[in-house]
Amino acid sequence: MPSPHAEQLLRELHASLGLRKRPEDIAQLIQDLFAARNVALDPATADALEKAAEHSLHKLWHGYTSMLEDFARPVGAQRQLARAGALFASVPPIPEGAGDDPAEIEAVIRRAGEEIHRQYGENDFGLDRLNRAERAEAGIGEVSKRQYNKRFRLLRRMEAKLARLVHEQCRREVTMTGKGALAHDLPFELFAADPDSAAFIAYLTARANMRSIFTNGKQRRPYDEVADALFRRLRAAPEHTDWYAVAHVHATAEVLGHLSDQELTQLLVRWNGFLRTVADLLEDAWNRSRIEPASMIVRRGDDSSTWNQAAQAWSTARAHWFALMTELGREEILNRVCPGKVPRLMAADVAYWHRRSGGGLHPDTYVWADLPRPWEVLRGEKECPRSLVEAACARHGVDPVAGGWTAPRPTAEAVRFSRTPELVHGVAVVDPLMASALRSAGVFSGQGKRAAAEEWL
Repeated sequence: MPSPHAEQLLRELHASLGLRKRPEDIAQLIQDLFAARNVALDPATADALEKAAEHSLHKLWHGYTSMLEDFARPVGAQRQLARAGALFASVPPIPEGAGDDPAEIEAVIRRAGEEIHRQYGENDFGLDRLNRAERAEAGIGEVSKRQYNKRFRLLRRMEAKLARLVHEQCRREVTMTGKGALAHDLPFELFAADPDSAAFIAYLTARANMRSIFTNGKQRRPYDEVADALFRRLRAAPEHTDWYAVAHVHATAEVLGHLSDQELTQLLVRWNGFLRTVADLLEDAWNRSRIEPASMIVRRGDDSSTWNQAAQAWSTARAHWFALMTELGREEILNRVCPGKVPRLMAADVAYWHRRSGGGLHPDTYVWADLPRPWEVLRGEKECPRSLVEAACARHGVDPVAGGWTAPRPTAEAVRFSRTPELVHGVAVVDPLMASALRSAGVFSGQGKRAAAEEWL
Protein backbone atom coordinates (compact mmCIF):
# COMPACT_ATOMS: atom_id res chain seq x y z
CA MET A 1 0.00 0.00 0.00
CA PRO A 2 1.39 3.46 -0.89
CA SER A 3 1.87 6.01 1.85
CA PRO A 4 -0.85 8.67 2.26
CA HIS A 5 1.39 11.23 0.55
CA ALA A 6 2.11 8.89 -2.36
CA GLU A 7 -1.59 8.09 -2.74
CA GLN A 8 -2.43 11.80 -2.81
CA LEU A 9 0.13 12.32 -5.56
CA LEU A 10 -1.31 9.39 -7.51
CA ARG A 11 -4.78 10.93 -7.22
CA GLU A 12 -3.44 14.25 -8.53
CA LEU A 13 -1.84 12.45 -11.46
CA HIS A 14 -5.05 10.56 -12.12
CA ALA A 15 -7.09 13.78 -12.07
CA SER A 16 -4.69 15.28 -14.61
CA LEU A 17 -5.68 12.69 -17.23
CA GLY A 18 -8.84 14.67 -17.98
CA LEU A 19 -7.14 18.07 -17.80
CA ARG A 20 -4.63 20.06 -19.82
CA LYS A 21 -1.86 20.31 -17.26
CA ARG A 22 1.58 21.36 -18.46
CA PRO A 23 3.90 18.34 -18.88
CA GLU A 24 6.45 20.20 -16.74
CA ASP A 25 4.02 20.23 -13.80
CA ILE A 26 3.30 16.52 -14.27
CA ALA A 27 7.04 15.84 -14.28
CA GLN A 28 7.27 17.63 -10.93
CA LEU A 29 4.47 15.47 -9.51
CA ILE A 30 6.24 12.36 -10.78
CA GLN A 31 9.47 13.46 -9.11
CA ASP A 32 7.55 13.94 -5.86
CA LEU A 33 5.91 10.51 -6.28
CA PHE A 34 9.25 8.74 -6.67
CA ALA A 35 10.62 10.62 -3.64
CA ALA A 36 7.55 9.70 -1.55
CA ARG A 37 8.12 6.03 -2.44
CA ASN A 38 11.87 6.27 -1.75
CA VAL A 39 12.62 5.07 -5.27
CA ALA A 40 16.21 5.44 -6.46
CA LEU A 41 16.12 6.58 -10.09
CA ASP A 42 18.74 5.74 -12.64
CA PRO A 43 20.72 8.81 -13.79
CA ALA A 44 19.05 9.01 -17.22
CA THR A 45 15.53 9.05 -15.79
CA ALA A 46 16.47 11.45 -13.00
CA ASP A 47 18.11 13.86 -15.47
CA ALA A 48 15.16 13.72 -17.89
CA LEU A 49 12.62 14.42 -15.15
CA GLU A 50 14.72 17.23 -13.69
CA LYS A 51 15.09 18.82 -17.11
CA ALA A 52 11.30 18.97 -17.43
CA ALA A 53 10.42 19.71 -13.80
CA GLU A 54 12.76 22.69 -13.57
CA HIS A 55 10.25 24.51 -15.78
CA SER A 56 7.22 23.62 -13.64
CA LEU A 57 5.07 26.55 -12.57
CA HIS A 58 6.02 26.53 -8.91
CA LYS A 59 9.71 26.70 -9.87
CA LEU A 60 9.29 29.65 -12.23
CA TRP A 61 9.35 33.19 -10.95
CA HIS A 62 5.85 34.02 -12.19
CA GLY A 63 4.26 30.69 -11.17
CA TYR A 64 1.44 31.41 -13.61
CA THR A 65 0.11 30.32 -16.98
CA SER A 66 -2.43 32.17 -19.07
CA MET A 67 -3.88 28.94 -20.50
CA LEU A 68 -6.86 27.13 -19.03
CA GLU A 69 -6.03 23.74 -17.54
CA ASP A 70 -9.26 22.06 -18.60
CA PHE A 71 -10.96 21.06 -21.80
CA ALA A 72 -13.82 23.45 -22.60
CA ARG A 73 -16.94 22.31 -20.78
CA PRO A 74 -20.42 22.90 -22.22
CA VAL A 75 -22.74 25.19 -20.28
CA GLY A 76 -25.27 23.07 -18.40
CA ALA A 77 -28.99 23.61 -17.90
CA GLN A 78 -28.82 24.84 -14.30
CA ARG A 79 -30.66 28.07 -15.13
CA GLN A 80 -33.45 26.28 -17.02
CA LEU A 81 -33.87 23.70 -14.24
CA ALA A 82 -34.15 26.45 -11.64
CA ARG A 83 -36.85 28.12 -13.72
CA ALA A 84 -38.71 24.82 -14.09
CA GLY A 85 -38.59 24.38 -10.32
CA ALA A 86 -40.22 27.79 -9.91
CA LEU A 87 -42.99 27.20 -12.49
CA PHE A 88 -43.88 23.54 -11.94
CA ALA A 89 -45.07 22.30 -8.54
CA SER A 90 -44.28 18.69 -9.48
CA VAL A 91 -40.56 19.39 -9.98
CA PRO A 92 -38.65 18.52 -6.78
CA PRO A 93 -35.61 20.48 -5.56
CA ILE A 94 -32.86 20.17 -8.14
CA PRO A 95 -29.70 18.47 -6.82
CA GLU A 96 -26.36 20.13 -7.42
CA GLY A 97 -24.80 19.10 -10.71
CA ALA A 98 -28.10 17.98 -12.26
CA GLY A 99 -27.73 20.65 -14.95
CA ASP A 100 -24.85 18.67 -16.48
CA ASP A 101 -26.68 15.32 -16.42
CA PRO A 102 -28.81 14.72 -19.54
CA ALA A 103 -30.79 11.97 -17.80
CA GLU A 104 -31.74 14.31 -14.94
CA ILE A 105 -32.73 17.08 -17.36
CA GLU A 106 -34.90 14.74 -19.42
CA ALA A 107 -36.58 13.42 -16.28
CA VAL A 108 -37.47 16.97 -15.22
CA ILE A 109 -38.85 17.78 -18.68
CA ARG A 110 -41.03 14.67 -18.66
CA ARG A 111 -42.26 15.24 -15.10
CA ALA A 112 -43.07 18.89 -15.75
CA GLY A 113 -44.75 17.99 -19.04
CA GLU A 114 -47.19 15.72 -17.24
CA GLU A 115 -48.31 18.71 -15.19
CA ILE A 116 -49.56 20.52 -18.32
CA HIS A 117 -50.44 17.31 -20.24
CA ARG A 118 -47.59 17.67 -22.72
CA GLN A 119 -45.76 14.65 -24.10
CA TYR A 120 -41.97 14.68 -24.46
CA GLY A 121 -41.11 15.77 -28.01
CA GLU A 122 -44.33 17.72 -28.60
CA ASN A 123 -42.66 20.99 -29.53
CA ASP A 124 -44.83 22.41 -32.31
CA PHE A 125 -46.19 25.69 -30.93
CA GLY A 126 -49.06 25.69 -33.41
CA LEU A 127 -50.17 22.05 -33.24
CA ASP A 128 -49.17 20.62 -29.86
CA ARG A 129 -50.51 23.23 -27.44
CA LEU A 130 -53.86 22.74 -25.71
CA ASN A 131 -56.60 25.31 -26.26
CA ARG A 132 -58.96 26.47 -23.52
CA ALA A 133 -61.43 23.61 -24.01
CA GLU A 134 -58.67 21.00 -24.11
CA ARG A 135 -57.09 22.41 -20.97
CA ALA A 136 -60.42 22.24 -19.18
CA GLU A 137 -60.97 18.67 -20.35
CA ALA A 138 -57.47 17.76 -19.13
CA GLY A 139 -58.24 19.18 -15.70
CA ILE A 140 -55.96 22.22 -15.90
CA GLY A 141 -58.61 24.77 -16.88
CA GLU A 142 -57.50 27.05 -14.04
CA VAL A 143 -54.19 27.65 -15.83
CA SER A 144 -54.48 30.77 -17.98
CA LYS A 145 -53.40 30.80 -21.60
CA ARG A 146 -50.46 33.06 -20.72
CA GLN A 147 -49.25 30.80 -17.89
CA TYR A 148 -49.75 27.68 -19.99
CA ASN A 149 -47.79 29.15 -22.92
CA LYS A 150 -44.99 30.22 -20.58
CA ARG A 151 -44.59 26.65 -19.33
CA PHE A 152 -44.92 25.14 -22.81
CA ARG A 153 -42.19 27.44 -24.19
CA LEU A 154 -39.87 26.64 -21.29
CA LEU A 155 -40.13 22.90 -21.85
CA ARG A 156 -39.59 23.34 -25.58
CA ARG A 157 -36.47 25.40 -24.91
CA MET A 158 -35.27 22.82 -22.39
CA GLU A 159 -35.52 20.04 -24.96
CA ALA A 160 -33.48 22.13 -27.40
CA LYS A 161 -30.96 22.86 -24.63
CA LEU A 162 -30.76 19.16 -23.81
CA ALA A 163 -29.99 18.29 -27.44
CA ARG A 164 -27.22 20.91 -27.56
CA LEU A 165 -25.78 19.73 -24.25
CA VAL A 166 -25.64 16.10 -25.39
CA HIS A 167 -23.95 17.18 -28.64
CA GLU A 168 -21.39 19.36 -26.84
CA GLN A 169 -20.64 16.69 -24.25
CA CYS A 170 -20.05 14.24 -27.11
CA ARG A 171 -17.71 16.75 -28.75
CA ARG A 172 -15.79 17.19 -25.50
CA GLU A 173 -15.42 13.43 -25.11
CA VAL A 174 -14.26 13.17 -28.71
CA THR A 175 -11.74 15.98 -28.21
CA MET A 176 -10.30 14.42 -25.05
CA THR A 177 -10.03 10.98 -26.66
CA GLY A 178 -8.51 12.44 -29.80
CA LYS A 179 -5.76 13.97 -27.69
CA GLY A 180 -5.11 11.51 -24.87
CA ALA A 181 -6.75 8.32 -26.18
CA LEU A 182 -8.56 6.40 -23.40
CA ALA A 183 -6.49 7.81 -20.53
CA HIS A 184 -9.30 9.92 -19.08
CA ASP A 185 -11.49 6.80 -18.81
CA LEU A 186 -9.01 4.85 -16.69
CA PRO A 187 -10.44 4.14 -13.21
CA PHE A 188 -8.17 5.14 -10.36
CA GLU A 189 -7.69 1.55 -9.15
CA LEU A 190 -6.38 0.45 -12.56
CA PHE A 191 -4.31 3.59 -13.03
CA ALA A 192 -2.66 3.41 -9.59
CA ALA A 193 -2.05 -0.36 -9.50
CA ASP A 194 1.54 0.20 -10.61
CA PRO A 195 2.96 3.69 -9.79
CA ASP A 196 5.63 3.44 -12.50
CA SER A 197 2.96 2.74 -15.12
CA ALA A 198 0.88 5.60 -13.70
CA ALA A 199 3.83 7.99 -14.03
CA PHE A 200 4.35 7.08 -17.69
CA ILE A 201 0.62 7.30 -18.52
CA ALA A 202 0.21 10.68 -16.81
CA TYR A 203 3.24 12.25 -18.48
CA LEU A 204 2.49 10.94 -21.98
CA THR A 205 -1.14 12.05 -21.65
CA ALA A 206 -0.06 15.54 -20.59
CA ARG A 207 2.16 15.73 -23.66
CA ALA A 208 -0.64 14.47 -25.90
CA ASN A 209 -3.11 16.98 -24.43
CA MET A 210 -0.95 19.97 -25.38
CA ARG A 211 -2.59 22.50 -27.68
CA SER A 212 -1.67 22.68 -31.34
CA ILE A 213 0.66 25.48 -32.40
CA PHE A 214 0.00 27.77 -35.36
CA THR A 215 2.74 26.63 -37.74
CA ASN A 216 3.34 25.55 -41.31
CA GLY A 217 5.50 22.68 -40.10
CA LYS A 218 4.86 19.54 -38.11
CA GLN A 219 3.22 19.61 -34.69
CA ARG A 220 5.20 18.45 -31.66
CA ARG A 221 5.11 14.72 -31.07
CA PRO A 222 3.97 13.60 -27.59
CA TYR A 223 6.56 10.87 -27.11
CA ASP A 224 9.66 12.76 -25.95
CA GLU A 225 12.84 11.87 -24.08
CA VAL A 226 11.11 12.13 -20.68
CA ALA A 227 8.37 9.72 -21.75
CA ASP A 228 11.04 7.43 -23.20
CA ALA A 229 12.97 7.41 -19.92
CA LEU A 230 9.81 6.52 -17.99
CA PHE A 231 8.96 3.81 -20.52
CA ARG A 232 12.41 2.26 -20.18
CA ARG A 233 11.64 1.76 -16.48
CA LEU A 234 8.55 -0.25 -17.50
CA ARG A 235 10.57 -2.27 -19.97
CA ALA A 236 13.11 -3.07 -17.26
CA ALA A 237 10.44 -4.54 -14.97
CA PRO A 238 7.79 -6.04 -17.27
CA GLU A 239 6.42 -8.35 -14.58
CA HIS A 240 5.39 -5.35 -12.44
CA THR A 241 4.09 -3.13 -15.25
CA ASP A 242 0.35 -2.78 -15.82
CA TRP A 243 0.52 -3.18 -19.58
CA TYR A 244 -3.26 -3.14 -19.98
CA ALA A 245 -3.44 0.34 -18.46
CA VAL A 246 -0.49 1.50 -20.57
CA ALA A 247 -2.21 0.22 -23.73
CA HIS A 248 -5.02 2.71 -23.16
CA VAL A 249 -2.65 5.47 -24.26
CA HIS A 250 0.39 3.80 -25.90
CA ALA A 251 -0.73 0.98 -28.17
CA THR A 252 2.60 -0.05 -29.68
CA ALA A 253 3.34 -3.61 -30.72
CA GLU A 254 5.68 -3.95 -27.74
CA VAL A 255 2.97 -2.93 -25.27
CA LEU A 256 0.19 -4.95 -26.90
CA GLY A 257 2.43 -8.01 -26.99
CA HIS A 258 2.10 -8.24 -23.18
CA LEU A 259 -1.73 -8.35 -23.26
CA SER A 260 -3.98 -11.38 -23.33
CA ASP A 261 -6.41 -11.92 -26.20
CA GLN A 262 -9.27 -11.01 -23.86
CA GLU A 263 -7.64 -7.69 -22.96
CA LEU A 264 -6.92 -6.96 -26.61
CA THR A 265 -10.51 -7.73 -27.53
CA GLN A 266 -11.87 -5.49 -24.76
CA LEU A 267 -9.85 -2.57 -26.09
CA LEU A 268 -10.85 -3.36 -29.67
CA VAL A 269 -14.55 -3.31 -28.78
CA ARG A 270 -14.15 0.10 -27.14
CA TRP A 271 -12.32 1.55 -30.11
CA ASN A 272 -14.85 0.03 -32.52
CA GLY A 273 -17.66 1.85 -30.76
CA PHE A 274 -15.70 5.09 -30.59
CA LEU A 275 -14.89 4.95 -34.32
CA ARG A 276 -18.61 4.80 -35.09
CA THR A 277 -19.32 7.75 -32.78
CA VAL A 278 -16.64 9.84 -34.48
CA ALA A 279 -17.82 8.79 -37.94
CA ASP A 280 -21.32 10.08 -37.09
CA LEU A 281 -19.83 13.39 -35.92
CA LEU A 282 -17.77 13.68 -39.11
CA GLU A 283 -20.79 12.95 -41.28
CA ASP A 284 -22.88 15.53 -39.47
CA ALA A 285 -20.19 18.21 -39.91
CA TRP A 286 -19.75 17.18 -43.57
CA ASN A 287 -23.46 17.52 -44.29
CA ARG A 288 -23.64 20.95 -42.63
CA SER A 289 -20.58 22.26 -44.48
CA ARG A 290 -19.31 22.66 -48.03
CA ILE A 291 -16.03 20.82 -47.64
CA GLU A 292 -13.98 20.33 -50.80
CA PRO A 293 -12.16 16.99 -50.29
CA ALA A 294 -9.50 17.72 -52.92
CA SER A 295 -8.21 20.81 -51.08
CA MET A 296 -9.56 20.60 -47.48
CA ILE A 297 -9.35 24.40 -47.19
CA VAL A 298 -12.00 25.78 -44.87
CA ARG A 299 -14.62 28.11 -46.36
CA ARG A 300 -17.10 30.43 -44.75
CA GLY A 301 -19.88 28.44 -43.12
CA ASP A 302 -17.84 25.25 -42.63
CA ASP A 303 -17.94 23.79 -39.12
CA SER A 304 -14.16 23.50 -38.98
CA SER A 305 -14.00 23.20 -35.18
CA THR A 306 -16.18 20.08 -35.05
CA TRP A 307 -14.54 18.61 -38.13
CA ASN A 308 -10.97 19.08 -36.89
CA GLN A 309 -11.75 17.75 -33.42
CA ALA A 310 -13.41 14.70 -34.95
CA ALA A 311 -10.60 14.25 -37.49
CA GLN A 312 -8.01 14.16 -34.70
CA ALA A 313 -10.16 11.68 -32.76
CA TRP A 314 -10.56 9.54 -35.87
CA SER A 315 -6.78 9.49 -36.36
CA THR A 316 -6.19 8.41 -32.75
CA ALA A 317 -8.93 5.78 -32.74
CA ARG A 318 -7.93 4.43 -36.14
CA ALA A 319 -4.27 4.08 -35.06
CA HIS A 320 -5.27 2.09 -31.95
CA TRP A 321 -7.77 0.03 -33.98
CA PHE A 322 -5.13 -0.88 -36.57
CA ALA A 323 -2.60 -1.80 -33.88
CA LEU A 324 -5.10 -4.02 -32.07
CA MET A 325 -6.30 -5.69 -35.26
CA THR A 326 -2.72 -6.46 -36.24
CA GLU A 327 -1.82 -7.82 -32.80
CA LEU A 328 -4.90 -10.05 -32.82
CA GLY A 329 -3.96 -11.36 -36.27
CA ARG A 330 -7.10 -10.05 -37.97
CA GLU A 331 -5.35 -9.21 -41.23
CA GLU A 332 -8.20 -10.72 -43.24
CA ILE A 333 -10.57 -8.08 -41.85
CA LEU A 334 -8.19 -5.27 -42.81
CA ASN A 335 -7.98 -6.77 -46.29
CA ARG A 336 -11.76 -6.31 -46.62
CA VAL A 337 -12.39 -3.19 -44.50
CA CYS A 338 -9.63 -0.58 -44.40
CA PRO A 339 -11.16 2.85 -43.70
CA GLY A 340 -8.91 5.71 -44.71
CA LYS A 341 -7.43 8.57 -42.74
CA VAL A 342 -9.24 11.88 -42.35
CA PRO A 343 -7.31 15.15 -42.82
CA ARG A 344 -8.14 18.31 -40.97
CA LEU A 345 -9.51 21.43 -42.60
CA MET A 346 -6.86 24.06 -43.19
CA ALA A 347 -7.38 27.81 -42.94
CA ALA A 348 -6.78 29.68 -46.19
CA ASP A 349 -4.02 31.81 -44.65
CA VAL A 350 -2.18 28.71 -43.45
CA ALA A 351 -2.52 27.16 -46.93
CA TYR A 352 -1.04 30.36 -48.39
CA TRP A 353 1.78 30.20 -45.81
CA HIS A 354 2.52 26.63 -46.94
CA ARG A 355 2.67 27.65 -50.59
CA ARG A 356 4.81 30.72 -49.90
CA SER A 357 7.34 28.63 -47.99
CA GLY A 358 7.67 26.17 -50.85
CA GLY A 359 5.18 23.56 -49.66
CA GLY A 360 1.74 22.58 -50.81
CA LEU A 361 -1.06 20.19 -50.06
CA HIS A 362 0.01 17.09 -48.18
CA PRO A 363 -0.13 14.02 -50.47
CA ASP A 364 -2.45 12.35 -47.94
CA THR A 365 -5.13 14.87 -48.97
CA TYR A 366 -5.21 13.44 -52.49
CA VAL A 367 -5.44 9.88 -51.18
CA TRP A 368 -8.32 10.86 -48.87
CA ALA A 369 -10.16 12.50 -51.78
CA ASP A 370 -9.93 9.28 -53.82
CA LEU A 371 -11.41 7.02 -51.15
CA PRO A 372 -14.97 6.50 -49.87
CA ARG A 373 -15.93 8.56 -46.84
CA PRO A 374 -15.28 6.70 -43.55
CA TRP A 375 -18.90 6.76 -42.37
CA GLU A 376 -19.97 5.11 -45.63
CA VAL A 377 -17.36 2.39 -45.12
CA LEU A 378 -18.35 1.67 -41.51
CA ARG A 379 -22.02 1.41 -42.46
CA GLY A 380 -21.18 -0.99 -45.28
CA GLU A 381 -22.57 1.34 -47.93
CA LYS A 382 -19.27 1.44 -49.85
CA GLU A 383 -16.38 -0.98 -50.01
CA CYS A 384 -12.88 0.10 -49.04
CA PRO A 385 -10.56 -2.92 -49.06
CA ARG A 386 -6.85 -2.61 -48.43
CA SER A 387 -6.18 -3.05 -52.15
CA LEU A 388 -8.23 0.08 -52.94
CA VAL A 389 -6.23 2.13 -50.42
CA GLU A 390 -2.94 0.80 -51.75
CA ALA A 391 -3.95 1.75 -55.30
CA ALA A 392 -4.86 5.29 -54.22
CA CYS A 393 -1.55 5.64 -52.38
CA ALA A 394 0.35 4.42 -55.44
CA ARG A 395 -1.35 7.01 -57.65
CA HIS A 396 -0.18 9.83 -55.40
CA GLY A 397 3.26 8.57 -54.43
CA VAL A 398 2.42 7.75 -50.80
CA ASP A 399 3.91 4.79 -48.93
CA PRO A 400 0.78 3.06 -47.54
CA VAL A 401 2.65 1.36 -44.68
CA ALA A 402 4.98 4.16 -43.58
CA GLY A 403 2.12 6.63 -43.97
CA GLY A 404 -0.19 4.58 -41.75
CA TRP A 405 -2.80 4.00 -44.45
CA THR A 406 -2.80 0.18 -44.43
CA ALA A 407 -0.84 -0.75 -41.29
CA PRO A 408 -0.02 0.63 -37.85
CA ARG A 409 2.48 3.47 -37.97
CA PRO A 410 6.05 2.54 -37.06
CA THR A 411 6.90 3.32 -33.45
CA ALA A 412 8.00 6.95 -33.27
CA GLU A 413 11.46 7.84 -32.05
CA ALA A 414 11.62 9.95 -28.90
CA VAL A 415 11.91 13.68 -29.63
CA ARG A 416 13.78 16.16 -27.45
CA PHE A 417 11.93 17.69 -24.54
CA SER A 418 10.68 21.21 -25.28
CA ARG A 419 9.07 23.67 -22.92
CA THR A 420 5.34 24.26 -23.18
CA PRO A 421 4.86 27.71 -24.73
CA GLU A 422 2.16 30.17 -23.79
CA LEU A 423 -0.34 30.30 -26.65
CA VAL A 424 -2.75 32.96 -27.87
CA HIS A 425 -5.10 31.36 -30.41
CA GLY A 426 -2.35 28.88 -31.23
CA VAL A 427 0.41 31.47 -31.59
CA ALA A 428 3.38 30.98 -29.27
CA VAL A 429 4.11 33.86 -26.89
CA VAL A 430 7.09 33.69 -24.55
CA ASP A 431 5.65 35.37 -21.45
CA PRO A 432 2.34 34.32 -19.82
CA LEU A 433 1.53 37.87 -18.72
CA MET A 434 2.04 39.09 -22.28
CA ALA A 435 -0.15 36.21 -23.47
CA SER A 436 -2.97 37.34 -21.19
CA ALA A 437 -2.66 40.93 -22.44
CA LEU A 438 -2.66 39.87 -26.08
CA ARG A 439 -5.64 37.58 -25.55
CA SER A 440 -7.60 40.36 -23.84
CA ALA A 441 -6.77 42.70 -26.73
CA GLY A 442 -7.96 40.15 -29.29
CA VAL A 443 -4.57 39.86 -30.98
CA PHE A 444 -4.20 36.95 -33.47
CA SER A 445 -7.97 36.33 -33.44
CA GLY A 446 -8.89 37.70 -36.86
CA GLN A 447 -7.54 38.35 -40.33
CA GLY A 448 -3.80 38.80 -40.55
CA LYS A 449 -3.15 36.00 -38.08
CA ARG A 450 -0.58 34.44 -40.36
CA ALA A 451 1.44 37.65 -40.67
CA ALA A 452 1.19 38.27 -36.93
CA ALA A 453 2.28 34.72 -36.21
CA GLU A 454 5.35 35.06 -38.41
CA GLU A 455 6.31 38.17 -36.45
CA TRP A 456 5.79 36.67 -32.99
CA LEU A 457 6.97 33.09 -33.45
